[in-house]
Amino acid sequence: MEITARQLEIIEAAGEILTKSGVNGLTTKNLAARIGFSESALYRHFKSKEEIILTMLLYLAEDMDIRLRLAVKVDNDPKKKLQALFNSQFDFFQKNPHFLIALLSDGLFEESAAINKAIMRIMETAMKQLIPIIEQGQQQRVFNPDLSSEAMCHFIMGSFRLHILKWRLSGLSFDVKQVGNERMIDLFLLISSQKYTP
Repeated sequence: MEITARQLEIIEAAGEILTKSGVNGLTTKNLAARIGFSESALYRHFKSKEEIILTMLLYLAEDMDIRLRLAVKVDNDPKKKLQALFNSQFDFFQKNPHFLIALLSDGLFEESAAINKAIMRIMETAMKQLIPIIEQGQQQRVFNPDLSSEAMCHFIMGSFRLHILKWRLSGLSFDVKQVGNERMIDLFLLISSQKYTP
């Protein structure tokens, strides 16, 4: 998808407002004030608040797809691939915390079918990259083959989302990547095909 530099500036500012104040805080008045131009100027770039949010979500889905595809090429080891995938996400959100709302998007224009579809696209993009890594790990007996790859994907994505939510609720007060990598060690213990013995 192609967006202009001005549109990117607008969706980044919208992401900042959404992350701090939620959907109710995202008004054309607040957005125009954040960017520093008139409300009417916004409508030269987007028709509505919904279109701004939709563009942001589609932009993030596309960016994530490209980043994660590159991240998993680093190694053939499924554990290292999984770690590279999540570190790509940690790095992105550390640099772009204003886009956290896309990951923690409960209640984001629930009445909009287009926005719900865009949120699903973000989830499907993550699953598209995760499931082949899980299946490779199961075939190599690195990950537990007794669970379906989809079920394991849900556990992994849920763990990642909880970690990001705790980071946001803490006011971004800890190193999301460092703590995320510590959590990943625990995650590997849970999904490992080896029996854990104390």
